[in-house]
Amino acid sequence: MEIAAENLTVLIGGRPRVDHVSLTLRPGRLVGLIGPNGAGKTTLFRALAGLRPPDEGVVRYDGRSLAELGRRTLARKLAYLEQSSEGHWPLRADHVVALGRLPHRRFGRAALPGDAEAVERAIEAADAQGFRDRPIDGLSGGERARILLARAFAVEGEWLLADEPVAALDPFHQLGVMERLAEAARRGMGVVVVLHDLTLASRFCDRLVLMADGRVIGDGAPAEVLTDAAAAAAYGVRLARAEADGEPLVAPWRRIDPTERER
Repeated sequence: MEIAAENLTVLIGGRPRVDHVSLTLRPGRLVGLIGPNGAGKTTLFRALAGLRPPDEGVVRYDGRSLAELGRRTLARKLAYLEQSSEGHWPLRADHVVALGRLPHRRFGRAALPGDAEAVERAIEAADAQGFRDRPIDGLSGGERARILLARAFAVEGEWLLADEPVAALDPFHQLGVMERLAEAARRGMGVVVVLHDLTLASRFCDRLVLMADGRVIGDGAPAEVLTDAAAAAAYGVRLARAEADGEPLVAPWRRIDPTERER
């Protein structure tokens, strides 16, 4: 399924948080959506997921609008992991993961054949086996983040939109999650992930979409998007570049003084 945003504008408080954005997303690639705080990344994500109707423009799924496709069908095809998802329910973690199978059932119906296997695959994919039988409200922030990622994996849809899925994780598990998202894309899933870590974005993503002030100001391969000029314009930082294990390494290095940015 191809997702296409056509001239998308979303207003918040009467001002455009997403400002005439057009882009096309195809499965089989790991796409990083990057940009400074307030750039409009989460708002764009919610519009792509059908959760926030645009004020202008349209999102199409294989050429069909949400009204034509239907929310139930979209829920089976697309999983959305929202930013800072909480888990205050006294439910076992694996039962929370099983909620990802609900779009595939009719209301009130029992679990379908294959649901248990899908839950097991999702828990393994999120590296959450060690605490699957614990209540989710007793997990650490990083453990809870992995369970909620597993819930998104359990949908087994064609698309996964994950808003900052590594924000609460330690470096070991950040790398693990990014490796699993990249593997999912290699298997043919469409994966779009909001990231603030430019090092992870440049290393793992096939494509980066850079936003600033509600607009897309860069779109392409990481080396094409994360230029010195783009980093200065969007983030106000200078980048450091190196090589590790034969791969390019990019990291924010120092802030640029506002007066220097204007020159």
